[in-house]
Amino acid sequence: MRRARGMKVLAISGAAIVAFGLAACGGNDNGGNGGGTSAPPKTNVKVGLAYDIGGRGDKSFNDAAAAGLEKAKTDFNVETKELSAVANETEADKYARLKLLCQGGYNPVIAVGFVYAGNDPKTGPVAKAAKDCPDTKFAIIDSVVDASNVASLVFAEEQGSFLVGAAAALKSAAKHIGFVGGVKVPLIGKFEAGYIAGAKAVDPNIKVDVRYLTSPPDFSGFGDPAKGKTAAEGLYDGGADIVYQAAGGSGTGVFEAAKAKGKKAIGVDSDQYNTVDPSLKDVILTSMLKRVDTAVYEMVKSVGAGSPLTGTQVFDLKRDGVGYSTSGGFVDDIKSKLDDYKQQIIDGSITVPTE
Repeated sequence: MRRARGMKVLAISGAAIVAFGLAACGGNDNGGNGGGTSAPPKTNVKVGLAYDIGGRGDKSFNDAAAAGLEKAKTDFNVETKELSAVANETEADKYARLKLLCQGGYNPVIAVGFVYAGNDPKTGPVAKAAKDCPDTKFAIIDSVVDASNVASLVFAEEQGSFLVGAAAALKSAAKHIGFVGGVKVPLIGKFEAGYIAGAKAVDPNIKVDVRYLTSPPDFSGFGDPAKGKTAAEGLYDGGADIVYQAAGGSGTGVFEAAKAKGKKAIGVDSDQYNTVDPSLKDVILTSMLKRVDTAVYEMVKSVGAGSPLTGTQVFDLKRDGVGYSTSGGFVDDIKSKLDDYKQQIIDGSITVPTE
């Protein structure tokens, strides 16, 4: 929920994995990788992951976090516990989930989504849990919580969105594109701002229509495919031929609308070409990659290495924290142009707006 621009990027420890404190750990390890003969040794790290609404299986934001956790399981053989938020729960519910994990000995505890910051990040669920569990290392994705034992893992969503906006403009025959946001909050506004900026960089006259599914305190827009489909149908019927969705689980409805209308769509967070039903693959022009998997993995790695990430960590194009996908080959012919924009952003010759 905070602006990425101007945030200080803290260097990640380059400690080798051999520093990943090895020790026997009691209890069952639900992160084991089967009966392979070369399984990594068990560590003393137990990772607690608290998902946003939808949890595992949303084929988007939460699944990206899950992918990072799975890689940590494979590389470090950590023990894990995963819990999910539900619709219309309170901040007290979120705090209780985080407290349950820290009291269970999980360290780090990673909160997936800005909702865990609460209305006031100084007193919200993560801040309160971190105060009550001072020896536990916490991380929150997509918000900034100022506490000595909290790492704030945020992304330059506007930079990745700029690239897919440029792709949309380069591919749009109608010179008319659309955007569907799940919930009208500042974070999703970064996706919208970058997308429009990228499209306008290619074609200053292109038309961009915008729809949001819900506004706070209603966060159901991140988990309502029917609403996503209806919104996208309206954009396609209004003349757009490509729609970018930043709507979490609602994005499936956008893809279904694109299929029905014979149009294209753009995925978000994960490479959604590889996660959707095969019948929808051909509508996904590209996806804006938000490497939540990288952030989760690096947090686990840093705790195991004895140098936990702290403060605000910005995952941008320079850090390979955002990007775009090429699965399906639909942007192969414009890849050199997109990569040129990418380099200009990294070099600082293009500054992407965040609102």
